Amino acid sequence: MAGALSPHGSDGPSFAATIAALAIGQLLCWAALYYGFSSFVLPMMRELDWSKPLVMGAFTAGLAAWGLATYAAGAAVDHGHGRAVMTLGTVLGAAACALWSQAQAPWVLYASCLLLGVAMAMTLYEPAFNIVTHRYPARYREAITALTLVGGFASTLSFPACVWLIGAIGWRSALLALAACLLFVVAPLHAWALRGTALAPAPARPLDTAADATLQEALRHPTFWLLTASFTLHAFVIAALWAHVMPAFAARDVDEAATLAVLVWIGPAQVAGRFAFAWLGRSLSLRRVGLLSLLAIALSFGLFAWSAHPAVLLVFALLFGAGNGLVTIVRGGMVPEYFGRSHVGRIGGAMSAVSLLSRAAAPLAAAWVLLLLPGYRELMLVLAAVSAGAWGAFALARPPQRRA
Repeated sequence: MAGALSPHGSDGPSFAATIAALAIGQLLCWAALYYGFSSFVLPMMRELDWSKPLVMGAFTAGLAAWGLATYAAGAAVDHGHGRAVMTLGTVLGAAACALWSQAQAPWVLYASCLLLGVAMAMTLYEPAFNIVTHRYPARYREAITALTLVGGFASTLSFPACVWLIGAIGWRSALLALAACLLFVVAPLHAWALRGTALAPAPARPLDTAADATLQEALRHPTFWLLTASFTLHAFVIAALWAHVMPAFAARDVDEAATLAVLVWIGPAQVAGRFAFAWLGRSLSLRRVGLLSLLAIALSFGLFAWSAHPAVLLVFALLFGAGNGLVTIVRGGMVPEYFGRSHVGRIGGAMSAVSLLSRAAAPLAAAWVLLLLPGYRELMLVLAAVSAGAWGAFALARPPQRRA
């Protein structure tokens, strides 16, 4: 694998060029494959006369496919096939968008979303994090931070770009435009960036990869299950909020304009949190950053439930955005820090599979919980409690004793 090769010399792009190319790929893949879906829901429903549950069910199926495929993608990266995983995943995403553009029957939409889910497992943060961890053992935290900084702008790019394309050429042609971008821009970028076996200079003290945990060893350690529980609970509350955020604000008598004025701050806060980590985070352990960010998310839900005053809701948006932005970095860095780099794809993939399935189930599960509660204020308190559970599980997860 790449991580076992000599760090001297290079037959591929430099560290800076590789990370810049991967960051652009993350920006465009997140914008097209994940955030783009919601922009196509209404025009597709209007033309095809499909119900919202039918359309949303397709995306839920795609998220489930993402969770089921993520372990296999991670294992392939561990075996040194990261370039093929991300390049072919991008091509698969293009094929999914092209198939979706031809949808006339629900089964075509569901088939395209299943392909989208597999493509997301092969291209979005997790495989990129695993690849840079293998290729740049001394600089993987720096690389992960850079990828999330640029990727954090994906929603900012996706919504206006998709709305403009749909208005200009229609939703079917807009999907073909996304497919062309993935096929002719991102796939070649991934293939170019991941050529060769270039590594960052080795740390002063060589990494003892013989002490790295295998997946089987990680599964036997409570730390694996505590981290998995923490990230699964976190994924649940994030997905539940995004699925219900508009009706939740409406239930607190906040009009649509005021809601958007609050929500628009989440993206910048997310990126600002990552910038702060890039500048100041070197002095903090990932564990401390994780504890602070998960606490911020729990507090944000409590504030949402406590008051609908504009100032309180603004603090909610800032805490939620900054906390969620930092959790992404923590999730990418904890596996190599606690279990080593040799099997980071398998171990991280196993963790992510559970959390992604939780994300897929969250919107419907939150709707069921609402049937038992007086309203959205109480649901926010439930999500605050679940977030506190994520914080508690993370706090209990201690670095495993690495074997000699």
